[in-house]
Amino acid sequence: MNVNEPRSFSLNFSGLGCPLFALCLILLLSSVGLGWLVKASFVLLLLLPLVPVVLIYGFQWWFRRNLVTAACPICSVESQNLKGVEFRCPSCGEPLKAESQQFVRLTPPGTIEVQAQTVDIQSNVIEIQAHEE
Repeated sequence: MNVNEPRSFSLNFSGLGCPLFALCLILLLSSVGLGWLVKASFVLLLLLPLVPVVLIYGFQWWFRRNLVTAACPICSVESQNLKGVEFRCPSCGEPLKAESQQFVRLTPPGTIEVQAQTVDIQSNVIEIQAHEE
């Protein structure tokens, strides 16, 4: 703004453009017989605050339904994860997958799992020495 220019009074209606357009559009639609469209848009605007509430409760329900709390089959440390998601045990690092309220080990195809048995070596040595005499 130039300081040497005399001050003049002016009205600025730039902020009224959008609400004025919306009002003209509503009046036009009502006069043409599309008032149901205006009413439907008002109903949608009234229902809009309910959408976040429904989404929050829906997400909580889904999360509770898909959260698995179980023990690791290797080290028996209890942890939580979502169904069908692969993860590593926080204690032993074993790759696991949550399936049907339990954790199962992820093994590559063709892997044969065996269970180790402990053998008492001292008793075998004693028996051998007893047979040698």
